[in-house]
This record gives sequence, structure tokens and C-alpha cells, in this order.
Amino acid sequence: MVRHYANHKHTGMMSNQHRRKVVGPTVGILACAAAGVVEWPVGAMVYIFRRMKGRRIMSHPVHVVYRRVSRAIPI
Repeated sequence: MVRHYANHKHTGMMSNQHRRKVVGPTVGILACAAAGVVEWPVGAMVYIFRRMKGRRIMSHPVHVVYRRVSRAIPI
């Protein structure tokens, strides 16, 4: 089966042909890392005494910070 793909000259799009998000996820990863530097050691200390609370603190950068930042930037 041969597939024919139109190049950018035919579609009129010069850059980001597949409309992939680049900036939002990149900034989201940086924000996740910055939040993780603070929250993971705190979560590890809390985990000693209250396991579920410690797990929630340690997962916060990935589950909340990354999602909100990457969705907030539509590029």
C-alpha cells in the first residue's frame, strides 16, 4: 500500500505541519521539575508518618502542575 503525503507547499503550512504542541509541554516539564525539587523531599518526609499523604505530595508535580501548565499554553 503506497501512501501519498502532501508536503507543506500543497497544504499551505510552512512550519509545524502536524500542529504539535511544543512550548506548552516543554514549559510544563520545567515547572514539574521545579515543583519536584521542593515537593519530593517534603513528600518523602511526610511519607514516613502518613503514607497516602506523602504519595499525594510527591505525585502533585506530575498530576497537577504539569497538566495545568502544558494545557495553559496552547502552542
